[in-house]
Amino acid sequence: MTISLYFVRHGQTYLNKYHRIQGVIDSPLTDKGIADAVAAGKRLSQIKFDAAYSSDTSRAIKTGQLILKENPAAIKDPVPTGAFRELNFGYYEGEDDVKTWHTIGGPIGINSFHGLIAEFGIEKAEDMIAAADPYKDAESGETFWKRLKPAIDQVVADADDGDKILLATHGTLIRNVVAKFSDIPVDVSTKNGSVTKVNWDGKSYSVEYFNNVSEDL
Repeated sequence: MTISLYFVRHGQTYLNKYHRIQGVIDSPLTDKGIADAVAAGKRLSQIKFDAAYSSDTSRAIKTGQLILKENPAAIKDPVPTGAFRELNFGYYEGEDDVKTWHTIGGPIGINSFHGLIAEFGIEKAEDMIAAADPYKDAESGETFWKRLKPAIDQVVADADDGDKILLATHGTLIRNVVAKFSDIPVDVSTKNGSVTKVNWDGKSYSVEYFNNVSEDL
């Protein structure tokens, strides 16, 4: 049994362009972001999707729609699913990213999210964000995974053997999936429009590739 999940990070948004923290808050795709999604759709056009999902943010929904427009599947719109939203960064939503990571990691000599992940792992890095949030709205690593994992399991439960499923979603979310299901390092940015393939064999998940922007999918 094999069910293949194709996680695609949304195209570039205005907040991405301005280097702002973007989790549960949303902003539209830029022209480059639209091109990112169309390019992902063309690279995935030889894979006929049997189902499609996205987070319920406009950037992910639009990305999913643009990918499906290039696909031979009859599906036109992904199913928006709240559990596939990005990590909630709480107080730091919309903040300058350099300032945010310096605020959280600077006192221990680490000035980037990548650096925190490399040093502590992604779940602990998320715990540090949650601990630093004065309003306590940011999700811890455990809270985030408890939201996300059941939704992935439900997608698989609703699928048939051999199904290929699109999930248009977010960068930190994808890094969490890869960290949980493989030993692949995730201390690099998930590129806009990149594809990450995860397989379910009936017993466990495995990551076939991560952060792929090549034609070889």
